[in-house]
Amino acid sequence: EVQLQASGGGLVQAGGSLRLSCAASGFTGVDYAIGWARQAPGKEREGVSCIWVGDGSTYYSDSVKGRFTISSDNAKNTVYLQMGSLTPEDTAVYYCAADSSCPLYPNGVEYNYWGQGTLVTVSS
Repeated sequence: EVQLQASGGGLVQAGGSLRLSCAASGFTGVDYAIGWARQAPGKEREGVSCIWVGDGSTYYSDSVKGRFTISSDNAKNTVYLQMGSLTPEDTAVYYCAADSSCPLYPNGVEYNYWGQGTLVTVSS
């Protein structure tokens, strides 16, 4: 059974940084992808980043490119999302998700497995 556990959310001031973690279990080998999506109040869920664990390929939505970095520690079965230069527009519940590959587009949310969300609040 695939399980995803997201953590690391919190309150941060605009311009600050935060690192989210997603602990994954239930996968065999490294032929899978882990992504992060977010949902702000009143808005649809949107993908922000994805990493193909097998070869480390990464993808970012335009809204976070250059500010967020996704990485994977395969020994710990954990994927991180380092978020920098945060703005109030980044305030959302962030979810980690997984599937056999990343969505076709970086802002896609086509994942079969979802973890619980972690709230990120950026104050101005």
